[in-house]
Amino acid sequence: MKEETTRQQKVRKLLLREFSEIFNRMGHQIKHGVMFTVTTVRVTPDLCIAKVYLSIFPPADNETVLEKVRANTSKIRYELGLRVKNQLRIVPEPKFFIDDSLDYIEKIDSLLKK
Repeated sequence: MKEETTRQQKVRKLLLREFSEIFNRMGHQIKHGVMFTVTTVRVTPDLCIAKVYLSIFPPADNETVLEKVRANTSKIRYELGLRVKNQLRIVPEPKFFIDDSLDYIEKIDSLLKK
């Protein structure tokens, strides 16, 4: 796997901050009573696609919330475009995924305790 360029790192940090703000404002529209945290953003070398990893609480609603987020992708991308229009020439297409790293950590922890 290639290492990220400086440009990718800067864009990744910018997108992480902007997606966090967008979800803070839009979270109640997607599902009431659910908290979102953007844990990681990964961008392709051409900066056209952004893989956005979400941590959703409570975890029982993961799949339904992810479907609603994916259904609102165009709205989220439009909002992102308004925010980064002076910094990026092309607004990356967001692809949303559930970040299951906490579940993985808990599973490893429980196996180590046995």
